Formats: sequence, C-alpha cells, structure tokens
Amino acid sequence: MRILVVGLGSMGRRRVRNLTHLGGHEIAGFEPQVERGRTVAEEAGIEVFSTLDDGLAWGPEALVISTPPDHHAEYALAASRAGLPFFTEASVVTTGMEEVIAEARKSGVVAAPSCTMRFHPAFGVLRRRIEEGAIGKPLAFTHHVGQYLPDWHPWEDYRTFYVAKRETGAAREIVPFELNWLTGLFGDLVELNGFATKLSSLEADIDDIYSTLLAFDSGVQGSMVIEVISRPAIRLARIIGEEGTLCWDWSARRVLEYRAGAEDWVEHPDPPPVKGPGGEWVAENMYIEEMAGYLRAIEQGQDAWPLSLEADHRLLRALEELEAASVENRRSFPK
Repeated sequence: MRILVVGLGSMGRRRVRNLTHLGGHEIAGFEPQVERGRTVAEEAGIEVFSTLDDGLAWGPEALVISTPPDHHAEYALAASRAGLPFFTEASVVTTGMEEVIAEARKSGVVAAPSCTMRFHPAFGVLRRRIEEGAIGKPLAFTHHVGQYLPDWHPWEDYRTFYVAKRETGAAREIVPFELNWLTGLFGDLVELNGFATKLSSLEADIDDIYSTLLAFDSGVQGSMVIEVISRPAIRLARIIGEEGTLCWDWSARRVLEYRAGAEDWVEHPDPPPVKGPGGEWVAENMYIEEMAGYLRAIEQGQDAWPLSLEADHRLLRALEELEAASVENRRSFPK
C-alpha cells in the first residue's frame, strides 16, 4: 500500500518510523517546510513532496495526517474528497470537523482519529481485568499526567512550538487524549467540572493546568489533573473497585493489582520495548500498534477502528464545555 504521511514534524517522523518498522508498504511524505522535508527524506530514505498536490499525484492509497491540530481539518477534507482513508493525530480543534465528518461519511472512507492510549498494553490489562471482575465493580479513579513543557521537545524552543499557542496549548491537548482512553474503560462522559488556569511562569499564553472532576454513564466518578509544569514527568492512574484496586504507573512500566484479602499486589509488567535502529524505543509500542490497527481498519472497514469521528468530536466538545464551565464557575453536562 502507498501511504502519504502529511506533516513531518516529530509525530510525522514517528509515523514514518512506525510504518517502516511494520514493513510491506511504500511510504512518502508531504512537508511544506522545504528544509525539514529534505532532512526527513535523507534520514528516512523516502520521497518527500513540498505541496499536497504533488503528494496526491504520487498516488497514495491512504493518508496519515500528522500536522499541528489546527491543520487537520483541511487535509482530512482533501483525503475524503479524494476518496482516501485517513488517520489524524490527536486534536484539540473542533473548527471544520463537522464538515469533515459529513464529507467522510458521504465518501465512505475509513476515518481514524487517533486513540493512541487504547493501543497501550497497560490499557489492555486494565480493561481485561475490569471485565474479568478482578476488582469488582469499578467505582472511582484518580489520574495525574504532567510534564514540564520545555522538556517536551528539548531540541527546540517551546515558545515557537504549537503547544505554546492558546488554541493548541499543551495541557489543553492532553485533556481529550486522556479522556479518550478513560471513556474506553468507563463509558460516555455525563458530567465534568473543574478549573483551567495558568499557574506557572512559562512564557506561553496557555492554561498550564486542568483540574477536573468527571462522571461517566457507568456510574464511575473520578478526578483528573493534567498539567505541563511537573519535573520529573508523571503519569499515574489509580482505579478503585468494590473488591480491590488497579494502579497504572507509566514510569515503572507496569500495572499493579490488589484484591481484597490478598497478601500483596500482583504485577502486570509492560512488554519489552520495540528495538529500533538506534536502540530501544521505550514508548513506541503503542504507536506501532496504532498504525497496525489503522492498516487493519483500511482492509476491514470503519467498524474495525475503536473511535469514530463523531465520538472524537464529542470529546473535543467536552473540553470546550470544561473550559467554559471553568470561566463561568458552573457545572457542565456534555452533549
């Protein structure tokens, strides 16, 4: 299959790497920044085009859209109108997405909004153990994600990176990314409340912390803190059930399970990291599995992808509702 990766920044490079690792496909890129395109062409050994028209003339059979979020809609529309399946990275921008949904459904192409965390092995452990009744009925959770913004891309000035813009801000971007897998475990959101604010001295016009309270249609309630000020980075989730607890510690690469009456915690370690040309790719497994899932969905149809455009749009609208509720100091009920 011929696959065109649209946008060759850090995520575009990662997707080229993922697809190359999977093998069996011809990959090219589109990157409007000519110098960046040349660099990736040399690094990855792929053809890179400087215009979308040239990229489409190459004859791709699928697109992977890895641009900043505020450009997703234009390329997703182009893919839909060309009758090409497309994958888009995680977004925080709703502008134009209703048109994308309508066009994708009209053309019947497979549309795959990113849901990376659902491909993480720890998510699979959490879902399986909950379904198997390991902790009884899930009741509540806490979840904390944080990483100091300048540490995201140490090789570039964070102030020039799109996550320093208000609409596509770093903490703002992570909120739907995390809601994505939480809804995969607990069902649809029915209420969310919280604060979105700027606490740090980061030189960016963004809210650097989102402190939220969430309720799901399964009855599960919990708190989620998303911030871009923690040093060192943290990602820690704790799920409390009637009969025990599950704890996902990203840094320790494991899920811990405790059942009432047990003498100790049971450990579910992550599988070993994928080996790449430069050594171990510690966080790469889930991205590779996501690309493999996208390729399966192209073959099997839209139902093979775990997240619809409509569901993804609801998560983004929930983010907007949360921000409005924070400003207006009111409770919010997502639609």
